[in-house]
Amino acid sequence: MEACYGLLLGLSLGSVINVVVYRLPLRLLHRDSGLTLWFSPSHCPRCAHPLCWRDNIPLLSWLLLRGKCRHCQQPISIIYPLIELLMAVTSLVLSQLLPDSALLLATLFFCGSLLVLSLIDIRHYLLPDAVTLPLLWCGLLLHCCAILPGSLSDAVLGVAVGYVSLAVLAHAYHWLRQQQGLGMGDAKLLAAIAAWTGWQALPNVLIIASSGGILFALISRNLWPQRVRQTIAFGPWLALAGISLFINSII
Repeated sequence: MEACYGLLLGLSLGSVINVVVYRLPLRLLHRDSGLTLWFSPSHCPRCAHPLCWRDNIPLLSWLLLRGKCRHCQQPISIIYPLIELLMAVTSLVLSQLLPDSALLLATLFFCGSLLVLSLIDIRHYLLPDAVTLPLLWCGLLLHCCAILPGSLSDAVLGVAVGYVSLAVLAHAYHWLRQQQGLGMGDAKLLAAIAAWTGWQALPNVLIIASSGGILFALISRNLWPQRVRQTIAFGPWLALAGISLFINSII
């Protein structure tokens, strides 16, 4: 029964993530779109036809429709069901490893928020405060309630050190090269991760994230030399490092 609840919870969370990843950048980049985050009805991204409930069931609807819109027959990206499947598997695994339901929900919120930020950063090179700041404050609040391991003072110190370290690095790079190397969104994201992990994890977060980003850049340069100057989003690597270290600390 717990596995069933975990699976349904993950599928539902994956569906919410898809909505946020699609709508939030549109709201931020196109203020006149008229699209609201939660109250606008779900619709096909190609023909904008509203979806009925049977076409809006996580994962199952995409499979039954064979990956096409019922109305315009245009393909619907496989990214949507993959995100739902990823969160379902994540929730299923975590529900077996974490008997504490409060910690389970907190962990799923942490993972889901970082996945949202990663996908938006990959597509738009944007790390919205609307996701980053609630993630930061929730981490501090959960430390106050003793739901997360570690002390509140360690988390607060981590927020300060994490933000200042990348902010100083970003400003120094801009001063030396007269171009932007890191965005302030990355500094806020590192601070949000530190609110959950504490300051002790910051060196490992930066090492893992930097190593992953550098390795990806080297591989990309060899595979796609024509895209050598393309900007690489750093947010997903920070998120990957944060998730791995946080889960390792609670299991």
